[in-house]
Amino acid sequence: MSSSDLENTRSRLAEERRRLDRLAASLGESIAQSDELSSVDQHPADLGTETFEQTKEDSIRRQVDDQLAELRRAQARVEDGTYGLCEACGRPIGTERLVARPNARFCVDDQRAAERERDRAERAS
Repeated sequence: MSSSDLENTRSRLAEERRRLDRLAASLGESIAQSDELSSVDQHPADLGTETFEQTKEDSIRRQVDDQLAELRRAQARVEDGTYGLCEACGRPIGTERLVARPNARFCVDDQRAAERERDRAERAS
């Protein structure tokens, strides 16, 4: 990977991290505000709606946290020189895939294999 490509990658990863950090912060504010609401004198349907919203926000927050962790791992791969190499087979991942998904860990073939394995494991459980 050329030095300009490397700088472009660093920039894209940093921008994505800023975006996710802002999203995580806004979710944190939303959760804090909903925690402040009292459940006294609320209709049961309102409580159900509030519980659903909190569960949804918790799920989104976990997804954002997972994406941030993937992004940090991608940034570490840039720094240690392994960015753009498939973690399974060691071959180059491919520029198009990295542009579309900068935190990609696997080439397309190995990503498909990992997804098939995950699907089999989910069906078995």
